[in-house]
Amino acid sequence: MLDQTQVERLEAEAVNSAKTRQPLYAARRKIFPKRASGRFRQFKWLVMAITLGIYYLTPWLRWDRGPFAPDQAVLIDLANRRFYFFFIEIWPQEFYYVAGLLMMAGVGLFLITSTVGRAWCGYTCPQTVWVDLFLVVERAIEGDRNARMKLDAAPWTTRKLFLRVSKHAIWLVIAVATGGAWIFYFADAPKLLGDVVSGTAAPVAYATIAVLTGTTYLFGGLMREQVCTYMCPWPRIQAAMLDENSLTVTYNDWRGEPRSRHAKKASAAGRAVGDCVDCNACVAVCPMGIDIRDGQQLECITCALCIDACDSIMDKLGRERGLISYATLADYNANMALATAGGTGPVNPALVRTASGSFVDGLAHFHLGKIFRLRTFIYLGVWSAIGLVLVYSLLTRERLELNVLHDRNPQFVTLSDGAIRNGYTVKLLNMIPEPRTIEVTLEGLDGGEMSIVGVDQPPSRSFSIPVEPDRLKTLKVFVRQPAGHIKKPVQSFEFRIEDKASSESAEYTASFNAPENGR
Repeated sequence: MLDQTQVERLEAEAVNSAKTRQPLYAARRKIFPKRASGRFRQFKWLVMAITLGIYYLTPWLRWDRGPFAPDQAVLIDLANRRFYFFFIEIWPQEFYYVAGLLMMAGVGLFLITSTVGRAWCGYTCPQTVWVDLFLVVERAIEGDRNARMKLDAAPWTTRKLFLRVSKHAIWLVIAVATGGAWIFYFADAPKLLGDVVSGTAAPVAYATIAVLTGTTYLFGGLMREQVCTYMCPWPRIQAAMLDENSLTVTYNDWRGEPRSRHAKKASAAGRAVGDCVDCNACVAVCPMGIDIRDGQQLECITCALCIDACDSIMDKLGRERGLISYATLADYNANMALATAGGTGPVNPALVRTASGSFVDGLAHFHLGKIFRLRTFIYLGVWSAIGLVLVYSLLTRERLELNVLHDRNPQFVTLSDGAIRNGYTVKLLNMIPEPRTIEVTLEGLDGGEMSIVGVDQPPSRSFSIPVEPDRLKTLKVFVRQPAGHIKKPVQSFEFRIEDKASSESAEYTASFNAPENGR
């Protein structure tokens, strides 16, 4: 167990202190975050591995859809206007599924933010993930915080040039891999990789790789925290999502203040002393370069690395963890009221501890039940409702569709025998990756029969039409009605299509036009 004076004090200053805000157009001050270790850092490693693994490996997963469809599990096939996701195939007219997923993502982001703050920003945002990855490379080559700061301040030497070139070269490799992985979502990955390497891929592939390489390198390697502070709108939106029961990373100054590195001397002099020893460990590990002790700030992404850093110091001092912790504003205010005697005086840590040094029973502590409140249930209900509607629609959707367009000019033709003929464009949509034989039937229209251009079959009320897998079949259909059967100038009838093998069917109500004196 260490004394406060034995804890290393890091010369770390917040680059954008809440007490002294930087001008909007101030030159960027470099941040050299120190490597943290602890449960939240381990969780971030896990999330980074999972998210990067999903991004880089997904295009290479295979899914057997039969001989008439691509076998890439996740594929955005722009050429054929299809989106494949394992067993799900989405057509352009079914874009509402994508819209529904975007709505779920938005409501889910509101749900997460209202309960656990900016967890998205701190753990799963692509900017956070790639910055973490770039920092891994930077630390591996240049060393931890102090070594990087010394290197940055040192004059240019062969060693410094070698280290910087090595770091940026690896960053560029990561950036190229990022851009390359993205294009594999839009074409067969193995074939496209061969085309890219051989130089025979489409120019748009190389342009996409170049753009994503540049943005990944720029945002993840050079701009880092500036993207979150100045470019991302979410820090400015999140305030509307939080309430007094939302979990946020909080410096508990009700037990930390007043800060002192000489607690024994202060106590002997009769002064109150908090748990914070002003070691600046929380500032040194912050990738945004802020001091969480200044309170909630726009720049804080709630990555919780400051919690790990502070907990490690508390462990060394033999004190309870949680000087910096996830806490709700309601709990914080309750504990502050206790530590300040109802707000009548400054923070006095003695008011929150017993004579033996343990915390008093009246302290508010977080428990899981606090996040289950009306607001949470509303967000969760809306999110679940959208998801259930999408699932129900997906499970009950028809994979056979029919569309009919009546000829506009002429609307009808009178034949030599007095019969009336109407022309139609009939579209059969087979939305599965298998060939089908579709039965096209004319229903209603007394005495009517149809003929199909290109089909060598006499006029009939029913035709069997082969349709290729995942294709739209367009037919030119003529419907004829004898003069003696025409009862009125406009009659309704139905085109019906059916796949006998799957029992799927579709109907379309069409109009048959005749002259006023055609009866």
